Amino acid sequence: MSHSTGASAMSHGTSRRGLLFGAAAVSTTALLTACTSNESKDEKTAADNRPAADDKPGKHVTIGFAGPQADHGWLNAINDNAESRAKKYSDVTLEITEGSNDTAAQIGQIETLINKKVDVLVVLPADGKALTQVGLKAMRAGIPVVNLDRIFNSPQAYRCWIGGDNYGMGLNAGTYIGEKLKGKPNAKVVELAGLDNLELTKQRSKGFDDALRNYPNIRKVARQAAEFTVESGQAKMAQLLQAQPKFDALWNHDDDQGVGALRAIEQAGRDDFLMVGGAGALSAFQALKQDNGVLKATVLYPPTMAASAIDLARALGQGKGVSGMAEFEIPASITLYSAVVDKDNVDQYMPTGFR
Repeated sequence: MSHSTGASAMSHGTSRRGLLFGAAAVSTTALLTACTSNESKDEKTAADNRPAADDKPGKHVTIGFAGPQADHGWLNAINDNAESRAKKYSDVTLEITEGSNDTAAQIGQIETLINKKVDVLVVLPADGKALTQVGLKAMRAGIPVVNLDRIFNSPQAYRCWIGGDNYGMGLNAGTYIGEKLKGKPNAKVVELAGLDNLELTKQRSKGFDDALRNYPNIRKVARQAAEFTVESGQAKMAQLLQAQPKFDALWNHDDDQGVGALRAIEQAGRDDFLMVGGAGALSAFQALKQDNGVLKATVLYPPTMAASAIDLARALGQGKGVSGMAEFEIPASITLYSAVVDKDNVDQYMPTGFR
């Protein structure tokens, strides 16, 4: 799904957030195991006689990695995931650019990687639409591109896309809330969304609304759009609390703005509803673990996708498929699942939480 934000058209302050969250407003789920095979030789069938990616060193692969400037927790986690995954492989060299929120600068960085003749490129574009041409340029130069999260305008600009599921975030948040409130007559929910000019925000809201349709006892009574910042989360949540003296559940699209939302909730002395977040921030995981406040769950948008992108790039560079799948080639696209994390499974996800 496209997360292209047209960030270059925004003012600098908004464009920074816009492109971040055009990329994603954040999270964490299962890593694609593009690199492990536990089958014994005699278990292999004829269909599995294709070269599966695995941990054993193979042909050396130089991977060029280009993302936006890491000026936000989720993007820092993207870079960290890519770098630590690459270090796992003795047959991978990672050429990582500084990253930039300026599309022209990022295009220049990617062109430098193309000129260095890297074997594979992994690109999280600052603006998917604006960087489509440089993706096409790499593909035409014979360098396969793994397009990370914010999607290029043309499928010809990448060999594989891997990213999060914004609609799925909303759907899973709505289903979690629906199940918690299904026995309550005339239940009311409110929504604290992200930047409304982003397609991803619309997708999250649509998923949420579609889930709530399965629960006729629940009505959404208010929605405010914040800006994925702590400050905006606090200000907009304060407005919601003032306007809605009584409701049963809140879905907040992003754990960063959730820090501010939780401040506003505390200041108002409210604890009469449950809250579901979105992202997979460490602060949210820690709150779930303590289980002494309104936050009861968060739905993920996994920065582990960058580690999986390195796995896919390595498999591409070595001409291998994905372990556990019968095909000779890696898939053309992989949409990650937005898992729901609550106090019962938070320990499992704690290592993936980002600051």
